[in-house]
Order: sequence, then C-alpha cells, then structure tokens
Amino acid sequence: MAAAARATVGGLLRQQARIRPDSVAVEDARASWTYAALDRRVNRLAHALAARGVGRGDRVAVLSENRAEYVEAEFACAKLGAIAAALNWRLAADELDHCLALAEPRLALASPRFADRLDLPARPPEAVVFGAGYEAMLERASESEPPEAARPEDGLAILYTGGTTGRPKGALISHRAFIARVAVFAIDLGLSRADTFAAWAPMFHMASTDLSIGSLLIGGRVAQIDGFDLDRLAPLIESRRLGWLVTMPGVYERLFARLDAAPLAPRGIGFVGAMADLTPPAVVAEASRRLGAPFLNSFGSTETGIAPLSAALFAAGEAPEDLAKRQNSLCEVRLVRADGSDAADGETGELAVRGPTLFSGYWRADAANAEDFRGGWLRMGDMFRRRADGRFDFVDRAKYLIKTGGENVYPAEIERVLLADRRVAEAAVVRRADPRWGEVPVAFVARADPGLAAADLVAACRDRLAGYKRPKEVRFIDPADFPRSTSGKVLRHALEARLAREADAPPQ
Repeated sequence: MAAAARATVGGLLRQQARIRPDSVAVEDARASWTYAALDRRVNRLAHALAARGVGRGDRVAVLSENRAEYVEAEFACAKLGAIAAALNWRLAADELDHCLALAEPRLALASPRFADRLDLPARPPEAVVFGAGYEAMLERASESEPPEAARPEDGLAILYTGGTTGRPKGALISHRAFIARVAVFAIDLGLSRADTFAAWAPMFHMASTDLSIGSLLIGGRVAQIDGFDLDRLAPLIESRRLGWLVTMPGVYERLFARLDAAPLAPRGIGFVGAMADLTPPAVVAEASRRLGAPFLNSFGSTETGIAPLSAALFAAGEAPEDLAKRQNSLCEVRLVRADGSDAADGETGELAVRGPTLFSGYWRADAANAEDFRGGWLRMGDMFRRRADGRFDFVDRAKYLIKTGGENVYPAEIERVLLADRRVAEAAVVRRADPRWGEVPVAFVARADPGLAAADLVAACRDRLAGYKRPKEVRFIDPADFPRSTSGKVLRHALEARLAREADAPPQ
C-alpha cells in the first residue's frame, strides 16, 4: 500500500506528457520541446546514462549555462534515481575541484562554454558535452520508459552553498522536497500551470532549479535564459503570463535603463523580486510599479526552498517601511533560545523549521548535519522575533553570511585565502551595504609584512575565488584594532559599525 502513495519527479513528468503531450514544456533560444518531446528526450538520456553505468544514488555533474538540456539532465537523473550535482561555473578552480571531489560524479554533462573547466584533479571519469555528439548519443538510445528506480526520499539534486568552514557544502534535495516546494508556490503565491517561468538565474541556484522542475510537475512552461538577458526577457514579459519574475540586487540598474529606453507592456506577472531586506525601498517600489506586479517579501534558503517565511507580498508601487515576514504553508516554525526552549513573542530566537520542503542534509557532512538538525528541526542560524500577530521580524544572521547579488558568501571562504598569505597576520571579512548588489564583502587585514599591498591580496583572491566573493575593498588596520569578544573572537558587527561611521563622516 505504501508504494501506491509515493510520487517522484520523473513519474510526474511522465504523467504530464500523457495529460498535455502537445503543450510546450521547455524552451530556450535554440529549441522548444513539448511535454511529449521532453519526456522522450529524458528517457533517451536516462538510457544513455544507464549504459555508462549511472544508477540509483550515483552522481552526474552538470556544468552549464541555462539551456534546455539542463532541465532534461535533471529529469533523466530523476528517472534513474541518480543525483544531479549542479556545479557553480562562477567558482574558482580550487573551489570547483572541491565540489567535484565532494560529489565524486560517475559522469559529467557540460556545455561547450564550460567543458574545459572540468580539467581538474577531481575530474569525473567521463564528460559528455552538449552539442552534436550529445544529440547523436540520444539518437542511439531507446525512448522507452526506463525501469522505475527512484523513491521519494532519494536525492535528486545537490546544490552547493557557502560553507562556514570556508568550503562550499552540497545541499541534497530530494524528490519529496521538490514536489513540496512547488506546492507551496501554488498554495501561497498562486503559481499555476498557466504560468511561464523565466529561468534566468543560474540553474545551480535554488530559485531556477526549484521552479524549472516544479513548473513542469504541474504542467507549466519553462523558458531557459542564459543570464539576465533583457533581449530574451522583454518579449516573454509582453507575451506570456509569468508566475514569478525573479529580480534581485545587481539587475535593477539594467532593468530600469531598459524600461527607460523601451517601456514594456507586461501581459501579466504574478509577482516580482526577492530579498526585499537587501533592496532599497525605493527600488522595491519602482520595480514593482513599472512591472505592474507585487514584490515578494521572501525569506527562504537552498535548504528550505521558498519556505518558511515568504508568504507576504508588497503591493505594486509600495515602498515598504515594515519588512515583517509571514509564514508559509506546509511547514512548522519555532524560534528557539540557546538552550533549545521556545522564545516568547517579542524575544529574539533562532529560526527552526520542519516540513516536507526541507533538504535531506549536506552531502557527506555528518557533523554539520548533526548540529543543524538538532531535536528533529532544522536550525537555520537566523535570528528572528515573532510579533503578537504571528509575523516575524528578521534580527540578524547567527551564522554570519553576506548576500551579494543573490549569491551567498561566507566570510570564512575569503578569510581562508587571505590568511594563506604569510604576509597577513590577521584578517576578517564583513559585509557592507551596496546600492547595486545589496551587500558586498570588505576585508580588514593586519599586515605581518609592511610591504604587503591591497593589490597583492586582490590578485590572490582573483586566482582562488569567484568574482562575487572577492573583497570590494581591503582595509589595513593594526592587530590591536580588531575588536574581540571575551573569548577572543573578532566582532564582525563592530567592524561593520566602523565602516558605517567612516562612510557617514564628513570629508576632511
């Protein structure tokens, strides 16, 4: 009886191909596939991967810009019970090699643009590049339905997140979680099969992978777009109903410049935006007004999906003064004190969540999982206060995190590179508000060698870190000027306050 109640991502795609075979499922700048065509291609790829030894639980690395083949790769893994490791092409070579070593993929699928980046010590045994050879491989494979292998709790994707230890961690997301995540979008935010999802954010991000998979589970349409390409986005905005048009710090200048040059008449947008906390209220108001859609007041994560606190929208044109969050459906939320007891209304506590949207833990990270899943709840490391009306006010991040242009950056990732230089005696990285990116990293450094220059450290970071992780400024201070707690830890908030004071000081 239990088997009759289960659902998997691959099985649900198969059903959509039977329900609406002729409806367009996925498109990009080169191709457009109906549900029937997508399902046939997915089956062919699944058979081709199986012939190369990929089976349930095996990892398939995917290193590519957004394109239709990315989606079929994820669904082929879904049908085999395999796991798609979505590699971040923005990472430096050392970071990318770490992610490959962590996943140990049996095979890699790559676009021509990024295939040569797999030439690393941890490279997979085989790499198949999208293009003529890939298409020939599909042609040789059967389009029959492969044997059903996946189970709801099997992992389907590994999405890499910043790590508090300075290395990316792999968040394992199951079939069950992907199905629940699209259900929350539909229940709380009105997503429907009439919507198109414009997946322009990289597919190694939760936003694009969650709804590229989820939209296809309910019969919607997915447009894969290679970055924030307004030449591709503008026609979609005018010709399709878009459920969620993702916008985030870093894109608004280009968006407004395009709207100034060539105003758009949106056909209909369910909601726009994300991360209102990192977006100036005037920008929230302008983006939502000019696109004629409410703005999403979100608080979720790779680990939780759109939940737990993303059920509130700001009206189109509203410049929000109150950023309080509303809880999503299909999840339970607690605020807990350091001793694990429940915080009272108005008291600050750490956000703890449980529900079906949650990920299955970090890949091969038992210690981190034991810490974060204490007591059967996911401890998110974010501090909130609950109001008497049930809304939540964000206080701070217990686990210090920098959100820059939609990317997560942990200071330890940058500090690890800075401290590897023997000329550095001490280093601490903090966030600074930025009108374009929301936040950017700034490094405070104490020299061990008086000859060390900021350019030396910037060059070291350029070689070992993705561009968005590199400090936008290096400030040299004396070792004694690092503010510390009684246990000796650097007080990042005190360094932030120093930045703010200096920014506000009148010019000399």
